[in-house]
Amino acid sequence: MRYRPLGRTGVQVSPLCLGAMMFGPWGNADETDSVRIIHRALDAGINVIDTADVYSGGVSEEIVGKALKDRREDVVLATKFFMPMSQDDPNSRGGSRRWIIREVENSLRRLGTDHIDLYQVHRPSPDTDVAETLGALSDLVHQGKIRYIGSSSYSGSQIVEAQWVSRERRLERFVTEQPPYSILVRGIEEDVLPTVRRHGMGTLTYSPLAGGWLSGRYRKDASSGPASAARPRARFDMSSPANQRKLDAVEQLALLAEKAGLTLIELAVAFVINHPGVTSAIIGPRTMDQLEAFLPAADVTLSADVLDRIDEIVAPGVTVNPADNSYGDFELRADQRRR
Repeated sequence: MRYRPLGRTGVQVSPLCLGAMMFGPWGNADETDSVRIIHRALDAGINVIDTADVYSGGVSEEIVGKALKDRREDVVLATKFFMPMSQDDPNSRGGSRRWIIREVENSLRRLGTDHIDLYQVHRPSPDTDVAETLGALSDLVHQGKIRYIGSSSYSGSQIVEAQWVSRERRLERFVTEQPPYSILVRGIEEDVLPTVRRHGMGTLTYSPLAGGWLSGRYRKDASSGPASAARPRARFDMSSPANQRKLDAVEQLALLAEKAGLTLIELAVAFVINHPGVTSAIIGPRTMDQLEAFLPAADVTLSADVLDRIDEIVAPGVTVNPADNSYGDFELRADQRRR
């Protein structure tokens, strides 16, 4: 596996990042099997793992920690904070200094390590001064508890603001951004990816299969999508015009993949990691078979003809269903718009 620079940190990472959201009750509740999947990914050359405190209420971090017990130094270990860890305590969440200083200790304990390589803000907060968040994170870097800091699902303007505050206040800066990116969700090409590249940041993109749409699971003959909190109707109601457009695109992409001698999964993941602004694509397998389906994509280079055809199916910078974007929610709230 060919490794890539993580922004300007000097750290080298694999083009595939193992996402651990599915390890634990949210996905694979078999701890032994989850550890086996993690070890297989490491043996295949993947050297970066991304998790979060909120995944299965901390169980994902615990499983990752157990899997890395004897292999910690082989891995660039990334986790995230921000999402609610308690429904009763309004302060067990967010980007405040109070919460960050407390929660990093919880993540370190669950991960069974004395340091986190990349500590990321899971979402931006319109109610918290970014200097508050960056100040707390800078102190943790200086204490040696974390090595680098990153953001997730920040808009282009939020990325710029954070970089400016770091420079003006002489604080540690975000060295990575973690946005959604796939053939069906290309909105970040217009602003986020160019902004990240201008600031020399690494990019760990998530959901290269667009929530399963590019796995081949959802096709034109599907009458309905799964209804759950994890799969909201706006994104999975097969009868909606936006999702019908996604189904049309998937049919064309499946034909293109077959013509190129690839699976749809390989085409989808290779598309993401072939973008010069992407450092690594986060893959989130629940089973060993799913991991094995992802791995070949690391060695796939898409031809210009294939990339041109993808651009015809989904134009650059376009997200087929805007509900699939997970950044900019605050800016689009009714109270932030002129109506």
